[in-house]
Amino acid sequence: SHPGLWNCRLTGPYPPEACATAFRIMATVFPVDQAIVVGGGLAGMSAANTVLENGGRGILLDKSSFCGGNSTKATSGINGAATKTQKTKGIEDSVDLFTSDTLKGGAKKPDVVKVLCGNSGADVDWLMDKFNLDLSLVARLGGHSAPRTHRGKERFPGMTITYALIQMVEKISERTDRAKIITKARATQLLTNAEGACVGLAYEKGGMVFQEHGPVILATGGFGADFTQQSLLAQYRPDLMHLPTTNGEHCTGDGIKMGEAIGAKSV
Repeated sequence: SHPGLWNCRLTGPYPPEACATAFRIMATVFPVDQAIVVGGGLAGMSAANTVLENGGRGILLDKSSFCGGNSTKATSGINGAATKTQKTKGIEDSVDLFTSDTLKGGAKKPDVVKVLCGNSGADVDWLMDKFNLDLSLVARLGGHSAPRTHRGKERFPGMTITYALIQMVEKISERTDRAKIITKARATQLLTNAEGACVGLAYEKGGMVFQEHGPVILATGGFGADFTQQSLLAQYRPDLMHLPTTNGEHCTGDGIKMGEAIGAKSV
């Protein structure tokens, strides 16, 4: 929604040619060939791995002492339509059917649903192929017209999937200078140039303020754990302020607030 402010890759991967074009553009606009990912959950780790596998350099920041986020709490699995696993099991499913199911049960925002469902099958296949994950079990859960929730034999699929992506970034960071994970680092401000484009961010760590420059990918999650009067919850859904949440205490809408501060639009 804002020049230079990239949305996190909730679904993907994107075609290699599209990523290559993006990185060529990045090289002409930014002083370094790196992307900055804020948030170390499944979305952030997916974004970081996508940057790395397409030849970029990635710095990932997380304000917690360890990565994982809410993604590690997921116990059902990951949804995908027209996956390899479904085809192997003879399960008939399609992006159109997944989209229809989602629109029936959601806020009916077609553009967002298109992103969520459109490449979901490729997402699941990517997780299996790239990270050697077992997603061979498929179940039909509430709201779905076909079995499309994938998991393996592990008890906590969210944790298994997310940790596999974390470990891949960690391995690359240990062997090369192309990746770096910085924990206990709280992003505080998106930096803009004279034209108003986002060109980096400032973050706090250990009582000091640092800067990183490059395109920023926000994957900081929601705001369900912020019950202060200045919270996004108080601003947008004050009727929910009295309810408890399963969100981790890190879910305070930091990325949304930073984006809005430089003029980005929220969904």
